[in-house]
Amino acid sequence: MTPKAGKKAPTTPTVAKPAALTPGTQPTAVEFLARLRTRQSDVEQAKYQRYFKSGKGDYAEGDFFMGVRMGEVFTLGKEFAAMPLEEIEKLLDEEIHEARAGAVKIMALQTQKKKTTEERRRELYELYLRRHDCINNWDLVDLGAGNVVGGWLMDKPRDPLYQLAHSENMWERRTAIVATSAFIREGQLDDTFAIAEILLNDDEDLIHKAVGGWVRDAGRSSRERLLAFLDEHAATMPRTALRYAIEHLGKEQRAHYLTLKDRVSPH
Repeated sequence: MTPKAGKKAPTTPTVAKPAALTPGTQPTAVEFLARLRTRQSDVEQAKYQRYFKSGKGDYAEGDFFMGVRMGEVFTLGKEFAAMPLEEIEKLLDEEIHEARAGAVKIMALQTQKKKTTEERRRELYELYLRRHDCINNWDLVDLGAGNVVGGWLMDKPRDPLYQLAHSENMWERRTAIVATSAFIREGQLDDTFAIAEILLNDDEDLIHKAVGGWVRDAGRSSRERLLAFLDEHAATMPRTALRYAIEHLGKEQRAHYLTLKDRVSPH
């Protein structure tokens, strides 16, 4: 989780490159962290601290980045994809953002594997929700919500998503809409549009972006439903959400919906 006020951020000392995993062994959080440290870059660290808004008063205030490219984090996640559940939770509990990103990536990979049992998928789903305090930035939500949460709920009641949509926690609300990407892939669009309506008046810009983005993606499966949603809400929905939602429409349609918005809120 992110460092508490006054707590010194974890250091990233230079270490010798650890050996690759031995085939057949259970990968551990300690090994994953050791491999991360060999990839640390001060340049990337500074870049990520700015990009992910971790400064005072920002949405990710206090989040600590080691400075490892996300592509490398994901590559490590694939190598450590067989990590046991208890070791994944240890990574989730790390203050280092890339460690938590690795944990969520591993969770998503395990969920997607055909050989993964239903029991393990349930455990991953429950771990995601139970430790949402550690899944506390937009990229972490986007890495796991679709596969881990949406994937589990595919053939089950979707009530948990509606509970998340009403949460006081911004990241839980983002999970509610992002998780519906699993349904969109199967042409199931009702929950995306319904949860988008719940979140339309959210105070957070990151929720506006998610709402617009996921409504846009649902519109790829049904342009009719997207246009109906826009006809009803374009005039009053947040401008950021609207711009994301109309991104793939033609020039004249985009202008039409922006005009509806401007009539209500010219500024």
